[in-house]
Amino acid sequence: MRDGDVVVIGGGYAGVRLAKRLDATARVTLVDRKEVFFHRVASLRAGVHPEWSMTPFIPYDRLLEHGRMVVGKVVRIDTAERQVVLATGERLPYDVVVIATGADYPEPARFTGTTVEEAAKSYAEHQQKIAGAAHVLVVGGGPSGVELAAEIRLARPDARVTLAHSGPALLHSTGSARAGDKARAWLESHDVEVRLDSFISPGHDYGTYRDAQGTVLTADLSFWATGTTPNTLWLRLAGHGDWLNGSGHVKVDRTLRVEGRSDVFAVGDVNDVSELKITPAALAQADLAAHNIRAHLRASARHRRQPRFYRPIRRTPLIVPFGPADGVTLLPVPGGETAVLGSRTTTLTKAKTLMTPYMRRQLGYTAA
Repeated sequence: MRDGDVVVIGGGYAGVRLAKRLDATARVTLVDRKEVFFHRVASLRAGVHPEWSMTPFIPYDRLLEHGRMVVGKVVRIDTAERQVVLATGERLPYDVVVIATGADYPEPARFTGTTVEEAAKSYAEHQQKIAGAAHVLVVGGGPSGVELAAEIRLARPDARVTLAHSGPALLHSTGSARAGDKARAWLESHDVEVRLDSFISPGHDYGTYRDAQGTVLTADLSFWATGTTPNTLWLRLAGHGDWLNGSGHVKVDRTLRVEGRSDVFAVGDVNDVSELKITPAALAQADLAAHNIRAHLRASARHRRQPRFYRPIRRTPLIVPFGPADGVTLLPVPGGETAVLGSRTTTLTKAKTLMTPYMRRQLGYTAA
């Protein structure tokens, strides 16, 4: 016998982890607009290299042994009736509902459409444009921008590639000047033009871009790796705007409950926990929320569990590949320092496979 109905809205990293954690103890329904899991970590390479086009897509069908997967669009959480309402009109009853709708990323790190065919077509279009471009501009010098610029350079050694960053150093949000220097050195040694302190906006004419000093840059193709937007517009439209902060993130307490709601949780990129919005943090939140949801569902039991408080991850490993065989890894070490490791560690941990075997195993598939 399972303890109650848990509806998880969103099948990204946090939603998949949470649904799997609760599958044996609750009646779990996982809802997502996509028909497959989207392994976003592999998406930048898939947008550049045709042989990676299908790698990010992993079916959900082996994830849950007892629960079920529903493909659909959630339009509302009916807190009075305790039901999740789909665009089709179907209603899913819940004892606990979890908002795990993540954030929207710029292309090519985005699942376009709802089917694999639609998303793969979008990747093919990016690949064709990159293959035919004489000059590709990447805007944003954070981890995604650096990784994408490197992938494009390796795929198009004959093209001009420019990486423009508004900050004073690459990867400056990591707090590691050494990591930024290593990224810049790799890019420049591969003839990528790195423009720092260069805030870029679209120009007045097609294919032109302008920096803060008014300098005009022309490029055949541009990609913007300048941040993400939480997927919470649907909550605002459904009348739950009071659940959101000024940036659109869901406000949660230390137990990862939506403020003022004992039976509504929010995990991953969608909430307002102050930490880097990266996969390890999403997984850690899912694990803690799973414990607290079990405690909530068993509140009337004789030996009830106490909820745990989430401690934001301030220092976590960060891996930035420069293609499949190089990159930089930031590894926190005791004493508050950060070790900066190079190509061997980065290749073994992420760059070669982009953690695809790990995520396939998480969804019940073989690593290959």
